[in-house]
Amino acid sequence: MEKTDVTQYSVAVLAGGWSDEREISLMSGRSCAKALRAAGFERVELFDVAEKDFVSRLSAGGFDVAFVAMHGRYGEDGSIQGLLEIMHIPYTFSGVLASATGTEKEVAKMIYRAAGIPTPEGVDVPADADPSDDEIDKLVERLGLPIFVKPAANGSSFGVTRVTSREQLTEAIAKAGAEGGRVLVESCIEGTEISVPVIGNENACAMPVIEVVTGADFYDSKVKYEPSELHHVIPARLPEETYARAQELAVRAHKALGCSGASRSDFIVNAQGEPIILETNTIPGMTENSLLPDSARHAGIEFPELCKRFVEWALEERGGSEG
Repeated sequence: MEKTDVTQYSVAVLAGGWSDEREISLMSGRSCAKALRAAGFERVELFDVAEKDFVSRLSAGGFDVAFVAMHGRYGEDGSIQGLLEIMHIPYTFSGVLASATGTEKEVAKMIYRAAGIPTPEGVDVPADADPSDDEIDKLVERLGLPIFVKPAANGSSFGVTRVTSREQLTEAIAKAGAEGGRVLVESCIEGTEISVPVIGNENACAMPVIEVVTGADFYDSKVKYEPSELHHVIPARLPEETYARAQELAVRAHKALGCSGASRSDFIVNAQGEPIILETNTIPGMTENSLLPDSARHAGIEFPELCKRFVEWALEERGGSEG
């Protein structure tokens, strides 16, 4: 029988896993489980998906919905979503295809360009590439300096290098390649770094734009998890037209990738005032320092209410419990 109150649904919070972002994911999971209980959900259980009995416990648990608080490989790339589809458990955030395409940066770039969303030029190279001097020269000639080198399918700035001289490029490619998968070598856009959360399904809307202030070369994994008040300026200090344009492009990216529930797109606003998209996170961080919850608070949505809405959107997108 369908439940009349969403808080009557039992929720399995999935976190942890095997990616570089395992510890951050566990922090997100604990935060979300606490928030769901505060929102009135009576049955909330936190799972570390890396535990050997995870699948059997989840299958036997009779859960109505899964709240996915995983980041990086196996969690944000469509893997856990595929498992949940097979188990007929509705789940929060994007489905298999949107998760996979959002994670693969070069594929996402193709989708951005088709949707008319400006993105930096990039070159996709094999993870085990050992470029010759001539190939290095061609990359520098094509993309200029500085250049960003990053894993094509990783998150949270792991394996990312800001390259300022051609001599650094080979080592940077090897570093990114060590994370697994292919490597994206991308031109560097100078300007103001911003992040734009989007929430909802078909009627998705943009949240307050966050200006990211670091003092570092870029918003790396260390800076991301320092206290938010050190680095988040909300609303971003942008001209009104630029602010609205960033929100419009973030919603366009959310829809073009096929995201649901939430996404968070990161941009650089260049010297001409144009937001240039870098990537879209299909499962944004959910710690107390994370960008999306911070933006939501400025929009008047407290964290428990936000997590409750994610469950509602999951049930709207994928139906009630079939198990």
